[in-house]
Amino acid sequence: MANGDITTPKKNMVETKQIALLFGLTVRRIQQLTQDGILQTEMVGRQRKYDLLGSVRRYIEYLQKRVSEKGTGNGTQEDADNESRKLRADADFKQAKAEMAQLELDEIQGKLHRSEDVEAMTNDLVFNVRSMMLALPGRLAIDLAAITEPTEISNRVKREVDAILIDLSNYKYNPEAYKKRVRDRQGKDFEESTEEGDE
Repeated sequence: MANGDITTPKKNMVETKQIALLFGLTVRRIQQLTQDGILQTEMVGRQRKYDLLGSVRRYIEYLQKRVSEKGTGNGTQEDADNESRKLRADADFKQAKAEMAQLELDEIQGKLHRSEDVEAMTNDLVFNVRSMMLALPGRLAIDLAAITEPTEISNRVKREVDAILIDLSNYKYNPEAYKKRVRDRQGKDFEESTEEGDE
């Protein structure tokens, strides 16, 4: 400064990426602000660049204007309604996402089971019972052929049926089996999504 004159500060010219990083915006948004006349570029060599200080000032003025328009009610009711709907939709989306994450966590921890997993486990149990019942005649045929007393035949069949029922009564819920199904399915889902992404 000389004789109390205020000199114009030297311009610090920067690229679009640097302005975007400084403002916390995307390069595309900076380009849009430039097209709207909010920010200005200058040719430096063969490239368009932004005056750093000037761009910061212009962007601050733009934000202050937006805030004052919202604060004084210069924005339309439609704008306010749209903003309200957007905020509500965003909140609903985040809530739904959180609920989905909780359900997935419960499933991984074995606190929640998909109906398809319960059906598959039930089918496994039913097929196990079926195979035990189908094996019964073969297991008893030779023993029963040697017995002549109907009461003794009945008792022998009853003992075999009782043994099958005892096996069934010992069936216990196995959370690890459900967890394994979840892990297997998630691995398959991951592979399928990877294959779709490769196409």
